Amino acid sequence: MPHTDIDKRLMDLEVKASFTEDWVEQLNQTIFQQQQQIDALIREISQLRQQTPDGGSGGSTNLRDELPPHY
Repeated sequence: MPHTDIDKRLMDLEVKASFTEDWVEQLNQTIFQQQQQIDALIREISQLRQQTPDGGSGGSTNLRDELPPHY
């Protein structure tokens, strides 16, 4: 019965392929969720930049302007 060994090997490969398909689908879902989070964070950063007094330009400010009045 030499086919028994081949059948077992084929069955093992089918099981591995099935697990691999499930794993790839889980990874795909994770990537999709992470991309949604990244998009939300980008929108939030954009909104925060619009709320800053300088419009989010990130320009350098004079440190003397930030000193407390008692200096």
